[in-house]
Amino acid sequence: MSTYTEDQRKVTTHRLSEMKARGEKIAMLTAYDFSMAKLIDEAGMDVILVGDSASNVMAGNITTLPITLDQMIYHAKSVVKGVKRALVVVDLPFGSYQGNSKEALASAIRIMKESHAEAVKMEGGAEIRESIERVLCAGIPVMGHLGLTPQSINKFGTYAVRAKEEAEAEKLVADAKLLEEIGCFALVLEKIPAQLATFEADEFPSARVACRRSSHTGISFRSVSGIYKICGPAEKVSALKISHSCPYTPPLKIKDFFHQRTRILPVCCKMYFPPPFYALV
Repeated sequence: MSTYTEDQRKVTTHRLSEMKARGEKIAMLTAYDFSMAKLIDEAGMDVILVGDSASNVMAGNITTLPITLDQMIYHAKSVVKGVKRALVVVDLPFGSYQGNSKEALASAIRIMKESHAEAVKMEGGAEIRESIERVLCAGIPVMGHLGLTPQSINKFGTYAVRAKEEAEAEKLVADAKLLEEIGCFALVLEKIPAQLATFEADEFPSARVACRRSSHTGISFRSVSGIYKICGPAEKVSALKISHSCPYTPPLKIKDFFHQRTRILPVCCKMYFPPPFYALV
């Protein structure tokens, strides 16, 4: 049984806002099944994302595009059953919300009703504004996602860092402002320059910002599949045993988590260092 004893109240979007206001670091990991979700939750993670990267990690597909809404609901239901404390967020899969806002709302409602998750995540900015607003109007919390959006990989043609050029960086900032204004409770910034991530965190204090490449934002987001890719089989077991049996504060929750707290993954701490491992999530 986990010995993690910090605040065990259920994490909600409101509690995340309070944590952000207090300057607390917020930790988020992915999970796709009951067993991993239970371990992560008992280890003290604040947010668990049921990522559409289940398409890659669980089904062996090359991209996230093939996974269906039914499959995402299956994974989400499994995760929710293993979670007592963390906020569970579920990716809306490719093709389930881009077509029109009515389809987006229907997809989000199915996830909430059938999986009992607590929020959805949607990739994109101004181009999907209508869909996000419609989902929000139904009382469903939405986490935004900008930067490298894996559902657009065929447009990008590469998993390289995004928003390095001025025009793309300006659009990202504009989209971030838009998502905050319309009511997204959090924002994932994937594979963008560290300076831009820091600017986003400072510029939008009311938005909960997550970034896989920087410790300068409110939420730090890492991928369980990334841990698996870096660690060998024995190291996986060691990491899970330690996170499941030793008292600790999750390393992602402090400003300098790169160096100071690595007990959750003592043999895997290199995953937090550049160069980024990216990480289909």
